[in-house]
Amino acid sequence: MVLLHVKRGDESQFLLQAPGSTELEELTVQVAQVYNARLKVQRICSGAAPQRLKFATWDPGPLRKSFKDGSLSLPLPFFIFIAPNEKMKQVLKKTIEEAKAIISKKQVEANICVTMEMVKDALDQLRGAVMIVYPMGLPPYDPIRMEFENKEDLSGTQAGLSVIKESEAQLWWAAKELRRTKKLSDYVGKNEKTKIIVKIQQRGQGAPAREPIISSEEQKQLMLYYHRRQEELKKLEENDDDSCLNSPWADNTALKRHFHGVKDIKWRPR
Repeated sequence: MVLLHVKRGDESQFLLQAPGSTELEELTVQVAQVYNARLKVQRICSGAAPQRLKFATWDPGPLRKSFKDGSLSLPLPFFIFIAPNEKMKQVLKKTIEEAKAIISKKQVEANICVTMEMVKDALDQLRGAVMIVYPMGLPPYDPIRMEFENKEDLSGTQAGLSVIKESEAQLWWAAKELRRTKKLSDYVGKNEKTKIIVKIQQRGQGAPAREPIISSEEQKQLMLYYHRRQEELKKLEENDDDSCLNSPWADNTALKRHFHGVKDIKWRPR
């Protein structure tokens, strides 16, 4: 199985395995599906769900009173939410943390591949937690419900710019577009133990930037090495004292003068 390290720009996304014989049409769609599904999980976790814990605190008491005496009319059906109790909050928070862990970019560091089944499992866990916390269901216009039903409207939003349509997705490796009409092995060869870095891109955006020769971590280590080396050379220069050369033991003609009997002769004018 060829190991693909998927990136968007210079940012790591996830690891994926695929046989070298895989058609690139199929592989490109698979990568785009996992990429977009991870974005959906992120939107649910970091967007709608935390806000609900803070702002779903509308007290329906005045509404009920106004309803009874006929002084207020609302189009039906209408929805009134009460903030979940502490136990339900913990259920939702724990599920969000678990879902984030499944799609986390730290999975790359742990060398764990992310599959579409894993991302779907994260979505199912979130859906189940929302049903437990809100057993009466969510209104049709609710962002979480729209996400679960794939009816979300991301047009004009920053989140929408991150989504890549499956039909417009492109994979790039070594500054080459992996064309959908070919197989993965046409580019990486027959070695099933190959690991490559592929970049997912929207069609029409041009080729992504090439990978640096050395990684950022290697560059940090190299800079640290040169800094230490400069400090060592600086200390050597500070300790470079030639005064010891004037000492008697450093005189290489002392033995010769001793045998000639001219030791300690001093010359000075009369």
